[in-house]
Amino acid sequence: MTIREQTEDIEKKVLHANACLSSKSKGRAKPEKEDDIRTCFQRDRDRIIHSKAFRRLKHKTQVFLAPKGDHYRTRLTHVLEVSQIARTIARSLRLNEDLTEAIALGHDLGHTPFGHAGEAVLNKIHPGGFEHAKQSLRVVDFLEHDGEGLNLTQEVRDGIVKHSKGKGGAIVSSNPKEKPATLEGQIVRISDLIAYANHDLDDAIRAGVIKKSGVPKDITSAIGSAYASRIDTMVRNVIITSLKSDMKNIMIDESMSDILNRLRRFLFENVYESKKIMQEFAKAEGMLSSLYAHYSTNPDELFSNIPASKRPASVCDFVAGMTDRFALMEYERIFFPQRWMVL
Repeated sequence: MTIREQTEDIEKKVLHANACLSSKSKGRAKPEKEDDIRTCFQRDRDRIIHSKAFRRLKHKTQVFLAPKGDHYRTRLTHVLEVSQIARTIARSLRLNEDLTEAIALGHDLGHTPFGHAGEAVLNKIHPGGFEHAKQSLRVVDFLEHDGEGLNLTQEVRDGIVKHSKGKGGAIVSSNPKEKPATLEGQIVRISDLIAYANHDLDDAIRAGVIKKSGVPKDITSAIGSAYASRIDTMVRNVIITSLKSDMKNIMIDESMSDILNRLRRFLFENVYESKKIMQEFAKAEGMLSSLYAHYSTNPDELFSNIPASKRPASVCDFVAGMTDRFALMEYERIFFPQRWMVL
């Protein structure tokens, strides 16, 4: 018996009856020989961590554009916080922690530079629109590994593409187009919201966009004012509520769902759509619009070997894949006059 088979045997004995077992995976689009040591979900996690798209997350905006401060969140720290929260819930419920971690680490690979400002402008100008969750799936399916993709399992792919809730979207959805097929995917969907609602609030206070005293008292009295206590309260609620539901779905109770939605609305009104943030977002949107237009009208610069019919998608992929600092460098290279060299 290989180490992988031993791990799969342990999963059968230890995990909950509704957990997604590695040995029961629906497999990959391109069948592969199983590894002797790692399960299929462990391999998926490793492929994501070693991908170029994952490394670029360290220089992509979460909320504050190209922040100079050392302690602001980036997309990379965000996915790590989501992973930590999701793994805690999965372990407590005896679900597949490896699957949960793989989905969590891969869920934002398709995010644009400059956060949701980048997503908004690409959705506006790119034919067919743009959604970061679908782009994350495109990254792992087609763009990584020199166009071959990472060939991830169906369960990880499903969790990645169904993690997003959008503004005002349901935390727990019954719509099969939105609801992840596995409990592990459902954990990541909720953990994503728990993570960003709390760390974006923390960063907004650090940046002086809002004051700690400005957070509604009915929210802080219910979940606490400290960052750690808020997360702990929410995570415990998910675990207890899911257990009460006989583990048919990952749940959050009605009162906590209401608090999370109110906190999310507060963030949209006072942070994401605040005058200070929107001024910077407008600059970012202008930059990305100009870059997209330049590459589209000058395809020979980067896309001469790509058929004309596929160039719009390639331009979108290129712009979406940029880090904040690379987008700034490209904008300066293309649109700023170059300094003359004195010889």
